[in-house]
Amino acid sequence: MVTPGLHAPAPPAALTQRRVLFFWLPLAASWLLMGSEMPIVNAALARLPESERMIAAFGIVGSLSLTIESPVIMLLATSTALARSRQSYLRLRQFTLHLMGLTTLAHVLVGWTPLFDVIVRGWMRVPESIVDPVRLGMRLMVFWSAAIAWRRFNQGLMIRFGETRFVGQGTVARLGTSGGAALGLALVGRVPGIAVGTLALSLGVLVEAFYAHLAARPIVARQFAPGADPGDEPPLAYGELVRFHTPLALSTLLYLLTQPLISAALARLPNPELGLAAWPVASGLLFITRSPVLAMPEVIIALIDSPGSRPALRRFTLRLGLVCLAVLALLVLTPLGHYYFRTLIGVNQTLAGLSSAGLQVAVALPVVMAWQSWFRGALTAERATPAITAAMGANVVTMAAVLAVGVAVQVPGVVLAGLALLLATSAETLALWVAAHRRAARRPMAAAAD
Repeated sequence: MVTPGLHAPAPPAALTQRRVLFFWLPLAASWLLMGSEMPIVNAALARLPESERMIAAFGIVGSLSLTIESPVIMLLATSTALARSRQSYLRLRQFTLHLMGLTTLAHVLVGWTPLFDVIVRGWMRVPESIVDPVRLGMRLMVFWSAAIAWRRFNQGLMIRFGETRFVGQGTVARLGTSGGAALGLALVGRVPGIAVGTLALSLGVLVEAFYAHLAARPIVARQFAPGADPGDEPPLAYGELVRFHTPLALSTLLYLLTQPLISAALARLPNPELGLAAWPVASGLLFITRSPVLAMPEVIIALIDSPGSRPALRRFTLRLGLVCLAVLALLVLTPLGHYYFRTLIGVNQTLAGLSSAGLQVAVALPVVMAWQSWFRGALTAERATPAITAAMGANVVTMAAVLAVGVAVQVPGVVLAGLALLLATSAETLALWVAAHRRAARRPMAAAAD
C-alpha cells in the first residue's frame, strides 16, 4: 500500500529503439571509420610502384598482425562486462599490461627470428617475391597489438559508463592520422609501399590509444577513485578474469587464424599474387559493410539488463543486418561497384573484377553477422564465454574444409575465399544459436523469450 501523500516509484522505462540507436551510433561510427582505414591505405598503395605486389604483402602483414593481436581484441567486451568497481578496474588494468607485453614479444619473434620463415615461407607458402616486403611490414607493426590493447581496455570503460561518443572521436583521430600518414608517405615517393601501409596503420592506432587514455581519465577519477564504494560487487580474482577472457581470446584467435588460412589457400591456386592482391580489396569492403553490426555485442552487454531489452536489442540488430546487406548488394550487384573499385580504390580492371566476384558469393554475410552479434553479446553478458569459443571452432573447421576442397578442385581464388567466409560464419552462427537456446531453456519460463 502506498503511504498517503506519496507516489509509488515509477517503473523503469522499457528500452526503446531510439535509446539503442543513440547508444550504438558512436560505436558504429568507430567501426565504420576503422573499416575505412584499410581501403584508404590500399587506395594509396594502388597509386604507388609495384602496387599489386605491395597490396599483396600488406594483406599478409595485416592477417599475421591481427592473429598476434587476437588475445587483446576482446578486451573491449571484457572491460565492458567486468569494470564495475575500483578493484575490478585495477585487476583489468594489470591484465591488460600483461597482454601488451606478451603480444609485443610475439611481434618481435615473428619479425626478427627464424619463426618468420617457418610461418611465411613454410606454413603459408607465400610467393618469394613478396617475402621481403612482408618481413619489413611485420617489423614496422611491432607496437600495433600493445596500442590496440590499451585502446580497447579504455574504450570498454567508456561503454560501461555510457560515454560512447569518445569511442567514435578516438577513431576519427586514428583515421585522420593513418590517412594523413599514408598520403604524406606516398607523396614523398621514396618509401616502399609496404612501409607506407604499415607505418600509417601503426601511427593511427598509437594516436587512438593515447586519445582513449585521455578520454577515460575522467571516468576513472569519477568511478574508480580510491575509497570508491564497490557496492555489491565481489572482488574480481585474477584467475576469474582469465577464465572469463580466455574463451573470448581463443574465439578471436581462431577467427583470425582464418585469415592466414585464406592467404595460404590463395597462395596454392593459379595466379597467387593476383588472388592475394584482390582479397584485401574485397575483404576491406566486406569489413565496411558489416562493421555496423560488429558494434552490437558491446551494446548488448551494456544494455541487456534494461527492462524489455532482449526483444528490443534483437529487433534492432536484425534490422541493422538487413540494411548492411542492402548496402553491400548495391555495391557488388550494380554499377556502383565499378565506381568503388576503379575510382575510389583505384585498382585495375583485373583486381576489380576478381574482388567483385568474391563479394557476390558472400553478399549475405552482413545479415549472418547480425545474428552472430546478437548471440555473442547475449552469451557474453551471461558470462557463457566457452560457448563462443566452441562456436568459433565450428567456424575454423568449416573454413578449413571448404578451402581444402576448393584448392583441390581449383575454384577461382577470391570466389573461394568469399564462399569459405560465408559458410564458416554461418556454421559459427548456428552453433551460437544452439548454445543460446539451450541456455534459454534452462532459464525460468518468464525469461525464456529468446
